[in-house]
Amino acid sequence: MSRTYRIVLGTNNRHKVAEIREKIARSEALRSLGVRVEIVPLSEFPAAPEIIEDRDTFEGNAVKKAMTLARALGMPVVADDSGLQVDALGGRPGVMSARYAGVHGDYEANNRKVLREMANVPPDKRTARFVTVVAFAKPDGLVFTAEGRVEGLITAAPRGTNGFGYDPIFLLPNRGLTMAQLTLAEKNAVSHRAAAIESFCEKLASYLQAQKV
Repeated sequence: MSRTYRIVLGTNNRHKVAEIREKIARSEALRSLGVRVEIVPLSEFPAAPEIIEDRDTFEGNAVKKAMTLARALGMPVVADDSGLQVDALGGRPGVMSARYAGVHGDYEANNRKVLREMANVPPDKRTARFVTVVAFAKPDGLVFTAEGRVEGLITAAPRGTNGFGYDPIFLLPNRGLTMAQLTLAEKNAVSHRAAAIESFCEKLASYLQAQKV
């Protein structure tokens, strides 16, 4: 009989919830340990504090979110910070990815701004990467992080209707498709968040095994 370990997912972004839940459910590291990780959505905690993402790195924001929520809720929390780094833009949008055009979560406006700024950049200079840092925190102060990256190119126009964020303008050269042209299962096999969550699951399994949870 498998044991259950409950973790609050520190986001209200339903797309992230779906991706992270699917990836954790498939984790061989956790399954081999006989542990079922139950993801508790942040929406179940209406009094949870709103976190201001004011750190200058993905790791800083992820750790701040996870630790603040863990202490406030009295439960283990996993949180992430993700973004797009475009070489021709000096690494922007970076930690400002979600609100690059001014309004948090306005994906279409963010994409338009990047494409506008990249209008005169030749194909071979349109390199970019998605980065995700996942942080796990407990109320007692324990924190660990995991990172995932995927390299790609910025397209000249949006392609695809799946995914979210910058997925429609992020081309995977070896696939010839944007992230938004992949199914959720396909994306979870190659994405930055998938890589970070896989690394996180391995670290979590090691922690749970050591704690005999």
